[in-house]
Amino acid sequence: MEKVIVEEQQGTTLELTSKEQNSRKLYIESYGCQMNFSDSEIVASILSDQGFNTTSNIEEADLVLVNTCSIRDKAEQTVRKRLEKYQRVKQKANPKMKVGVLGCMAERLKSKFLEEEKIVDMVVGPDAYKDLPNLVAEVDEGRDAVNVILSKDETYGDIAPVRLDSNGVTAFVSITRGCDNMCTFCVVPFTRGRERSRDPQSILEEVQQLADKGFKEITLLGQNVDSYLWYGGGLKKDFKNATPMQQATAVDFANLLHMVARAQPHMRIRFSTSNPQDISDDVLHAIAEHRNICNYIHLPVQSGSDRILKAMNRLHTREEYMRLIDRIHAIIPNCAISQDMIAGFPTETEQDHQDTLSLMEYVKYDYGFMFAYSERPGTLAARKLEDDVPEDVKKRRLNEIIAVQRRTGFERAQFFVGKTVECLIEKESKRSDQHWAGRNSQNYVTVFPKENYKVGDYVMVEVTDCTSATLIGTPIGLSDMKGPVTYETQK
Repeated sequence: MEKVIVEEQQGTTLELTSKEQNSRKLYIESYGCQMNFSDSEIVASILSDQGFNTTSNIEEADLVLVNTCSIRDKAEQTVRKRLEKYQRVKQKANPKMKVGVLGCMAERLKSKFLEEEKIVDMVVGPDAYKDLPNLVAEVDEGRDAVNVILSKDETYGDIAPVRLDSNGVTAFVSITRGCDNMCTFCVVPFTRGRERSRDPQSILEEVQQLADKGFKEITLLGQNVDSYLWYGGGLKKDFKNATPMQQATAVDFANLLHMVARAQPHMRIRFSTSNPQDISDDVLHAIAEHRNICNYIHLPVQSGSDRILKAMNRLHTREEYMRLIDRIHAIIPNCAISQDMIAGFPTETEQDHQDTLSLMEYVKYDYGFMFAYSERPGTLAARKLEDDVPEDVKKRRLNEIIAVQRRTGFERAQFFVGKTVECLIEKESKRSDQHWAGRNSQNYVTVFPKENYKVGDYVMVEVTDCTSATLIGTPIGLSDMKGPVTYETQK
């Protein structure tokens, strides 16, 4: 749940420009967080060099891959339904089609998928994508293929991703893999392994390539970006064993932000996801210093109760989180903050729930991602804690959390009414072909008349109205992307 799940993106697949020399067809669907979608781009790049063009027509595919998520039960159930559909297509329309499962479900369910249910031909873990050419050769020979070995050093820094779901304006750049935080509700450390960071030079090169192609915004992506630490390669936990020179020249996340912002002053920079225990004041000052680093932090908290935070193995307290919020607003006065919240974690009492609501009232989040707890097999919580909060109580508490978020989100959005914001046009508005949609620095979707502007333009927009998640306004001219844009301090 640390990673944002964008519902409208789930299961998307797009057809890329074909290479004439490629003769095979790849159909790939992605589920879960943005890390999975980024990984699918890496997979498409690797298989493009192996003779595969992508297709959006499953019936003509030689290879069907689904990139999976284990964070929520809903995602797993959706993937299972998709695998059942693949099997029907295979039986009725395309018997030569091979089916593979990628990502976070792969390691946990490899035996079930391959041996018990026999619904896939290939199972590939998040660190084994470079082995895809060998695995494809195996299934071509009629054998099942599996590689779910977790790596200590794989970052895919040398793979130029194919942009699967690209608007040509925004892109994701992976900077870390794995997670060392053992939150009891989360399966990520078991499916993606320990934290390791990517060479900053390879990150700068990828960002430069995106800039050369006309991209205007990047999101630096990781399970926990604040843990980024490059000292020549290897796991973060082994940094203590690095040489004095390696330690002295190490690059942390604040350093990386400065490097990317200075290298690309006309490109917007976002990042996700942050962890309250790891985000430093140096990172906050980097955001404040650079005009092109967006004033938005996704800062999952999960609960407002110290007792529940301890049960979750979150390494911060309620008070520490609140003080961090205070520092963010002191250093970056106009920063937007979003949350992840879990309702009904095992043993959660009514008082624990009230502590969560009171924390939300204190922070006044701009937006959030809220879920009822669902037990995930393989997690510490599943092994050690009884899922003892009744479903109707979970649902009621979740609805109360959502109600607070809607109210505070609307209050925060109202701050922008009457002000001018800089918006990067990403696409046509969903509701009107006469309007553009993009986001401001604080990540609010902003909608305004098209006039003579185009996708990729930075436009200054005077905000005239809002909903809890969308700003509505009138364009007043192009931004120069050279000087700072400031707002009054939000209260």
